[in-house]
Amino acid sequence: MGRLEGKTCLVTAAGQGIGKATALAMLREGAHVYATDINEAALPDMARAGCETRMLDVREPGSIRGALDAIGPVNVLFNSAGFVAHGSILDCDEDEWAFSVDLNMTGMYRVIRAFLPGMLETGGGTIINMSSVASSVIAAPNRFAYGATKAGVIGMTKAIAADFIGQGIRAHAICPGTIESPSLEDRIRTLGETMGGYEKARQAFVARQPIGRIGKAEEVAALAVYLSSDEAAYSTGTIHVIDGGWSNV
Repeated sequence: MGRLEGKTCLVTAAGQGIGKATALAMLREGAHVYATDINEAALPDMARAGCETRMLDVREPGSIRGALDAIGPVNVLFNSAGFVAHGSILDCDEDEWAFSVDLNMTGMYRVIRAFLPGMLETGGGTIINMSSVASSVIAAPNRFAYGATKAGVIGMTKAIAADFIGQGIRAHAICPGTIESPSLEDRIRTLGETMGGYEKARQAFVARQPIGRIGKAEEVAALAVYLSSDEAAYSTGTIHVIDGGWSNV
């Protein structure tokens, strides 16, 4: 019997990276998993794996309402959708700032506000929000908008945990360091254009990890499964750093 047997889990941005790894890990632990993503082309693989799938745009309230009507109450909500903006405050114009806030923070607000009432009506649930070690944990160079919004995710998570601790709701923020993903590959290729090639750029990312390597999405997924399970029933309002020692070694 899996650790999530009998639980219904909703995962956003489940088409790739951490979201995909988490949806599949939850499925293996016996959960009924709804894998959602704005990119419908990424969803057939998740359906073949055994997840129920649905296109979901966390920036569109109508898309979220449609998902809520179709899915109904869930036991676990894993908010994975996000965007990594590059640059300092001087590189961040108002449009990029607004986009980062809307996707990284307000998108989570919308989804939580839609699905939290169902959790309350059915006796509780677990909300897991993807933050980052580049947040209020540490400052990463050229991650101004990203770090600011991911710090906001931590504050939002703690507030939800405090407000609903007596009603069966647990809320957590996961703060990864550098994790293998398609989006990381895109950032490495972009950086490589200014550093003399892909391999030099990749080694620069590896070099800042005290553990000596980049993390795996499956490692973050394993943490998410634990937090979703009854094994973590005494834990709420916490941030869980999983960064290969970047922030504290």
